[in-house]
Amino acid sequence: MKELFLVAVGAALVNNVVLSQFLGLCPFLGVSKKVNTAAGMSGAVIFVITIATIVTWLINEFILIPFNVMYMQTIVFILVIAALVQFVEMFLKKFSQGLYQSLGVFLPLITTNCAVLGVAISNVTNGYGFVTALVSGIATSIGFAIAIIILAGIREKIEYNDIPESFQGTPIVLLTSGLMAIAFYGFAGLI
Repeated sequence: MKELFLVAVGAALVNNVVLSQFLGLCPFLGVSKKVNTAAGMSGAVIFVITIATIVTWLINEFILIPFNVMYMQTIVFILVIAALVQFVEMFLKKFSQGLYQSLGVFLPLITTNCAVLGVAISNVTNGYGFVTALVSGIATSIGFAIAIIILAGIREKIEYNDIPESFQGTPIVLLTSGLMAIAFYGFAGLI
């Protein structure tokens, strides 16, 4: 139980997929303008990473390793992730038109979100068992959610502040992200 807790804290805070490993920056920067949109993207990413962790671990353990085709790992994992994203996109289009419209082009970009593929590959590379891989996947996606929602909240607050012209837009977002990364570095002493 202690090991699972350490894996969860490590994945969510210490080795945050966005602020420490710099994976998944496209949706992190692109969808973090409003907290509602960031929360919707977080939910989609949590779902995709969690299900992708389960499916990719099972495929790796019961198909790729027994048939000695581990070289197909990346291609198979990308196909699984693409299928899951299509499912999420169809679900949101049918049941949440507003969120589907606000996520726009960034929803299909989850397919190429290197954070999702990174979690699947790192779980296999670290040799995690099923439960540990699942905890790692869920914690990583929660870490992504924490980072994107915090950035969205900060962006909403600074939108109406007097910011020098040279820092308006992307520069202030990148500066804010860098400061968040430094703040998250403080969690390194936890484990």
